[in-house]
Amino acid sequence: MRTLIVDDEPVARRRIRRLLRLHADVQVAGECGDGAAAVDAIRTLNPDLVLLDVQMPELDGFAALQALAPHEIPVVIFVTAFDRYALRAFDVHALDYVLKPVDGERLARSLDRARTRIAERRRSATAPLDQRIAALLQELSVERRYLSRLPVRSGGRLLVVDLADVDWIAAADNYVTLHAGGQQHLLRDTMGRLEREPDPACFVRIHRSSIVRIDRIKELLPDFHGDYTLVLKNGTRLTLSRTYRAKVEGALGRPL
Repeated sequence: MRTLIVDDEPVARRRIRRLLRLHADVQVAGECGDGAAAVDAIRTLNPDLVLLDVQMPELDGFAALQALAPHEIPVVIFVTAFDRYALRAFDVHALDYVLKPVDGERLARSLDRARTRIAERRRSATAPLDQRIAALLQELSVERRYLSRLPVRSGGRLLVVDLADVDWIAAADNYVTLHAGGQQHLLRDTMGRLEREPDPACFVRIHRSSIVRIDRIKELLPDFHGDYTLVLKNGTRLTLSRTYRAKVEGALGRPL
């Protein structure tokens, strides 16, 4: 089994690699420390199995899977610290997972089940995506109530800014700046919250310091360092960093 290890903690990756050495049929094809790198590695290495950490900064394990097309998703064993939401999702969909620190016996049982699923895939070149993973991804994408307006203080007044009017959002120390139709509104908030609260079908984070409204994107210009310059319809130019490239690919529905 060609296996990819994905975990943002080097110590955890070393432990998993050491445990995998006990299984003669497992070949470690590579390892990654973040979700964006995992998306690229899955596409280039085509592993049979991925040991995928759920809790990673920027692009977590779930988001990494959502950035992939169904036919690109390999057999997955999730790796997680105790997380009530993740464990409930795994139990509901009967998905394989191991808790940190990874236990050798639990991992061995998960590898046995992975061998069975990989064998099934190899017998059928058109084997569909594991329906349990498909159900999990569907659950994650179920429509929910998202933030649509933000109250902003301005000159003693409290303005209500409609997010439909916002072109992009920039980090500004302990504040964020909402750029809306040529106007700027300063708001005391964090990029982390503003990445999660608006509808992800409308906004996508492209850099640690910027979030853009997807329908304002006009074009993407590649540079020589693997990054892109993202051009908005109003002419604003922003950097799309490699860390967030998979998120933009997911938002646009195709690889860059």
